[in-house]
Amino acid sequence: MSNIVLRTNKLTKRYKKNTALHAADMTIYEGDIYGIIGRNGAGKTTLMKIITGLTNATDGEFELFSKTGFAAEKERKRIGCLIENPAFFGNMTAYENLKYYAIQKGITNAGKIDEVLELVQLKDARDKKFKSFSLGMKQRLGIALALLDNPDLVILDEPINGLDPIGISQLRDTFHMLNKEQGLTLMISSHILSELYAVANRFVFVDKGHVIKELTKEELDLECQRCIVIRTEDVQKAVVILENQLDLTDFKVVNEKEIRIYADTIPSAGINKCMVDAGVSVSEIFESGITLEDYFKSLVEEA
Repeated sequence: MSNIVLRTNKLTKRYKKNTALHAADMTIYEGDIYGIIGRNGAGKTTLMKIITGLTNATDGEFELFSKTGFAAEKERKRIGCLIENPAFFGNMTAYENLKYYAIQKGITNAGKIDEVLELVQLKDARDKKFKSFSLGMKQRLGIALALLDNPDLVILDEPINGLDPIGISQLRDTFHMLNKEQGLTLMISSHILSELYAVANRFVFVDKGHVIKELTKEELDLECQRCIVIRTEDVQKAVVILENQLDLTDFKVVNEKEIRIYADTIPSAGINKCMVDAGVSVSEIFESGITLEDYFKSLVEEA
């Protein structure tokens, strides 16, 4: 198991009568591209602001690079972030904008600016004024700013919002490169599940301030994969029938009342008949298989 980069415990943020984040538990491991999925106003930005120190939690705590409390706050220097839009100057070039922030951060290595510009594919635009940048270039310059301090964890809030397909594709390549070649752990939020699916290996779903599910990409694929769903009060007996009478092994017991069968060799009617003949009461049996967006909708409805 990889080292834990970030773990939250009942992290909560209240604004008077409004709870923006409610007892959020989540874990990010070293090397993850961790996708935070949620509608606008779900609590994604609030969570990121607490981790980066832009706001304080009302309750709960977080562990950062194996440190907690005040020690964890000191570890924030290992975080680079792009939350909301950074203030870049339109009449200054990409290089000049980053130099301005490098001076503020006390970074004396001038070569670092060209290094991060190259990482985000903006080296050829280093002397181009910011006001002439496309939206995708502006986002990449924001990511370059987040990389100036040599972070180990990069937090990006809605970086693909408003981009055209080419801009999204370019950012996707940038994320993969930073993760694989630079060894960075990434935490990326979006309300567009399909785009995060293309880059992330682990996901957390957030709605109305609540963490409603955390799972790996493999688990997400299983949740959305085409299958036959059986709901019964006698899951244990149903499993025996699937294995011994129907010779099926490609199935998953989801909970004490649900089984999902991924094999397509036997129709649902045949499975149902076998269950009924064996005295297993089946309350529901149906074929399932949904899109990523429909899966998110179903999670929200259940929550």
